[in-house]
Amino acid sequence: MSSFDPNSVGLKSNNIFGLPFCEEDAELVLLPVPWEVTVSYRRGTSRGPENIFNAAMQVDLYDPDVEGGWKKGFYMEPIDKNIRTKGDYLRQCAELIISDMIDGGTVAENEQLTEKMNEVNEGGKMLLNWVYEMTKNLLKTGKKVGLIGGDHSTPLGFIKALSEMHSDFGILQIDAHADLRVAYEGFTFSHASIMYNVLKDIPQVKKLVQVGIRDYCDEELDIINHSNGRITTFFDKDIKEQQYEGALWKDICTKIIASLPQKVYISFDIDGLDPKLCPNTGTPVPGGFETDQIFYLFKMLHASGREIIGFDLNEVSSGEHIGDGIDAIVGARVLFKLCNFMVA
Repeated sequence: MSSFDPNSVGLKSNNIFGLPFCEEDAELVLLPVPWEVTVSYRRGTSRGPENIFNAAMQVDLYDPDVEGGWKKGFYMEPIDKNIRTKGDYLRQCAELIISDMIDGGTVAENEQLTEKMNEVNEGGKMLLNWVYEMTKNLLKTGKKVGLIGGDHSTPLGFIKALSEMHSDFGILQIDAHADLRVAYEGFTFSHASIMYNVLKDIPQVKKLVQVGIRDYCDEELDIINHSNGRITTFFDKDIKEQQYEGALWKDICTKIIASLPQKVYISFDIDGLDPKLCPNTGTPVPGGFETDQIFYLFKMLHASGREIIGFDLNEVSSGEHIGDGIDAIVGARVLFKLCNFMVA
């Protein structure tokens, strides 16, 4: 740190954001999870962590909301190539299954595809356990932890690890999708099933507050409406209509935060933003937010005195070529803001 110049170019020989921290020195450790096995539409998010890492070198370190937050230390773990290789193979299996379904096939009637379905589901269980062990070990050492996906299935093991340390907490989900599908397309650990799995298996999550949801099915709406208040959803359509009629974003944010308990985990799917900011994400949906709107929500969340106990950022993809869009640089700036509020 004595020779580090925060005003100079970011050095890849350092770590995330060009910061000169090792794991031992950092207050916040980031776990990259290069996994996209069950993505339903477009691939690329498994390369999200490395693309974000590279783009993060372009992020200036001054944050007017949390001045000097980086000085507490952010460190990103090396990307596990074995996890990525396993995920790439299982993605091929999932693509065969999805393709057959689209063509009207029935997986249960196809012995080969049934075997591949079982293999994909076992892989999802393996990833859950791997993420759980990795994050649990970091939490045990007193580190604050954030997760970088990958697809949205990746944080289930992390949320499970947090549930062993916190008996009562809520999730603030920024997303275009409700992610309340039951084993979507037959995949137990589908990216579209993450919040269903959380609510089913992790009773310590007392509240799920969803913001920006604009793509969902009847079954998911039924789950929301019959959750006995465990789920509160701020649909994108409702938010926009309130604003068209004169409501202030500040007042909407106040209602969102009032729905949350004292301890909050943030799950940020990049497709919650306007797709012009994430054009290569796996399943883009028209609508969504500007980054400044979400950053303001985070600022109000922090000002409310609530404790952020962890976060994930997922579904950041740069397409076939890194220059195809601004996804990675937007992802890097979202990550920096999450990191700063995490240590604020």
